[in-house]
Amino acid sequence: MNRQDLRRLIIVLIVLALSAVVVAVPRWDLRLGGWRFERGGEGPLGLRLGLDLQGGVQLIYEADVPAPTPDQMEGVVRTIERRVNAFGVTEPVIQQMGSNRVLVQLPGLKEVEEAKRLIGETAKLEFKWRHFNPDGSWEDREVGLTGDDLARAYAGPHPNVPGLWVVNIEFNSRGAGIFEDLTRRIVGTNDQIAIFLDNQELVSPVARSVIVGGRAYIEGRDFTPQRARTIAIQLESGRLPVPVKIVQEQTVDATLGRDALEKSLVAGYIGTALVALFMLLYYRVPGLIAVVALAIYGVVALAIFKVIPVTMTLAGIAGFILSIGMAVDANVLVFERMKEELRAGRTLLAAIEAGFNRAWPSIRDSNISTFITCAILYWFGSRLAASLVVGFAVTLFIGVAVSMFSALFTSRTLLRLVALTPIGRVKRAFVPLAEPAAPQGIEPASRRA
Repeated sequence: MNRQDLRRLIIVLIVLALSAVVVAVPRWDLRLGGWRFERGGEGPLGLRLGLDLQGGVQLIYEADVPAPTPDQMEGVVRTIERRVNAFGVTEPVIQQMGSNRVLVQLPGLKEVEEAKRLIGETAKLEFKWRHFNPDGSWEDREVGLTGDDLARAYAGPHPNVPGLWVVNIEFNSRGAGIFEDLTRRIVGTNDQIAIFLDNQELVSPVARSVIVGGRAYIEGRDFTPQRARTIAIQLESGRLPVPVKIVQEQTVDATLGRDALEKSLVAGYIGTALVALFMLLYYRVPGLIAVVALAIYGVVALAIFKVIPVTMTLAGIAGFILSIGMAVDANVLVFERMKEELRAGRTLLAAIEAGFNRAWPSIRDSNISTFITCAILYWFGSRLAASLVVGFAVTLFIGVAVSMFSALFTSRTLLRLVALTPIGRVKRAFVPLAEPAAPQGIEPASRRA
């Protein structure tokens, strides 16, 4: 074994070891300083599952105004993203469809009606001065502070009391001035700031001091993390830039998803086993090398899916299985060229190098064509909000890229190592079929090349 073969073998083993660790550990949550690396999902091996496999709900919203501008639609998408994130939904899909629609896919979500109400509701948010009279009665006075003046609302831990949560609010410059004047009026009294959403009271906090700058937080004894998140979402819904309405709702049963996943995995196991059996019976030693390289390919590809991460859907699984076939196809091209070189009288090592060199242009052109197709599918799928098409394109692209490493690096390294062992002297183990007799007086084409 020369240094180059040893170096290649070490690279393969390192890649395999790192990939195996990534795949074997279901969840990752590494913190290094201010950097956090968190990966893992509910699927097998910690993979993240899409809506069709995990179950959930798909909603399509449409702007309820004529000809919304791109900036308005972008604002709608970002607002819905913030609200969905507050639910803690894993891998939601929120994409703009056309010029006035937004696709929302919420895998694993059970509180569908609550999500619909909080995501799509275009509420009227108002802040009022609740003035208490000496007899205990009160009146709510308009101060001109509405959802248009609210820049942001989000839940967070209490800055001074561990275990409690608050709702942080931030106003724009106009709202900050009104809010400061309002707090100046009520501080030191029993008066409150009553916050209404669609004329329904959300909370009515008091002001302990004059708040300057437009930043404050609302606290309460019953403010659990969920309670604080819900209020924050409700406040956010009052500042939605464009009203939206649901035009389509589709619920995906998790049972159907699990059934589809199990059948897909069985199909994948059977298909891979049949391919491995064919390679072993037809190509013998090179076939065994291909099977080993295929196993390494599978581990590396799954590790990349997990690290990126890729949300696995049925279409994504199909793209992955298709890339397995392309990985085998590259090995077949190489092995057929090797057989020609061996029949032409070359040594095994020379046949291996010539086989890979002659097969490379075909493998390269084929894979580049696939990469271009994946890019087109991804582009169209992203713009048409076809998440299944996007998933297929992503997994196929990654699978083909890894298959090139598997076929041209892993298989080549393993074949060269086997060629240096006593098995390398058994030519028939590498050329199982009988050598066809060349026409008398005519030199074989491979030798002329």
